[in-house]
Order: sequence, then structure tokens, then C-alpha cells
Amino acid sequence: MLFDTDILIRVQRGNSKAAQFIDGADERLVSILTYMELLQAAKDKRQHAVIKQYVRDLSFSILPLTEGVGHRALVYVEEYGLSSGMRAGDAIVAATATENGLTLATGNARHFRPIKDLSLKIFRP
Repeated sequence: MLFDTDILIRVQRGNSKAAQFIDGADERLVSILTYMELLQAAKDKRQHAVIKQYVRDLSFSILPLTEGVGHRALVYVEEYGLSSGMRAGDAIVAATATENGLTLATGNARHFRPIKDLSLKIFRP
């Protein structure tokens, strides 16, 4: 399962339900964009180290931004940008899931619902 940034942020803020949600997954994956967003939110080197250790400890695999992911993300922005406000970051995360045949776990369902070929698992805090 591919996890969206919002769930990992909830864990960092101490949300035990989000932590249990991740613990229950057989496979833990994040897009490279999600990993970059987590690192970007760090306020100092110590927080950077904590994030990197967390990703390692929970055995998250980080999926790269491939040509296929980039192309599909562009299609999503073209198709859904005007009608539902699809932003580049969400398009990349969604494209990472669909290109890899994965379900996307997110608490932000409205960001992704318009995408017909995307499988979602909604996290409710």
C-alpha cells in the first residue's frame, strides 16, 4: 500500500490511530515526493534524522519518480486540474500508485476521488 503524506504527518504528531493503520499494512510504500515533503517539513538536522530513521524502522520502500509516473501525473493535472483543482503533488502521488498497481492510503479522499483508475483506502482519524 502506498501511503500519502497526511497519514505519516499524523503519526509524527502522535496520532495512535494513524500509527495502527500503518502497522496493519503488509507492505509500506511512499512516493519519493512524500519522502521529500516529510524531510522538507523538518526544522533541523535532528528532525531530519528522526524522519529518516522512522522510514527505515518501519521498512518503507520509497518509489521513484519515473518517466511513466511523470507522464501520468501530467495527464491527471490536464484532466482534473480545472474541474477539481488537482495539484501537481497530489497528481504525482496518485500516478505513483496507479503506475505501480497500488492502493493509495490517504485521509484526503476529496483530493483523489476524481481519478477513476486510482484505488483508494480512506483513513479516518
